[in-house]
Amino acid sequence: MPITAEPHESTINLRAPTSGKALIDQAAKALDQSRSSFMLEASIQRAETVLSDRTRFTLDAEGMRRFNAALDAPLPDPDALRRLMARTAPWAR
Repeated sequence: MPITAEPHESTINLRAPTSGKALIDQAAKALDQSRSSFMLEASIQRAETVLSDRTRFTLDAEGMRRFNAALDAPLPDPDALRRLMARTAPWAR
């Protein structure tokens, strides 16, 4: 995911081994990116992968009842699913 032009409002600081920093710098240079841009893009991609691979979640009894009711309920707008499937996933933008 390329970094967008949206303003960067938060700071992330971390410590890394010298060898890791050198490897990151080498890869960023190969892509003609700054270290920060390279690390931010890689971190965002990894976060999206981790979260999109979640296939198990737990609910209490009430949450499960509401979840099943939502699955069983008819769509209020028959074209809603078609429109939803035509949209680009947030992580693919």
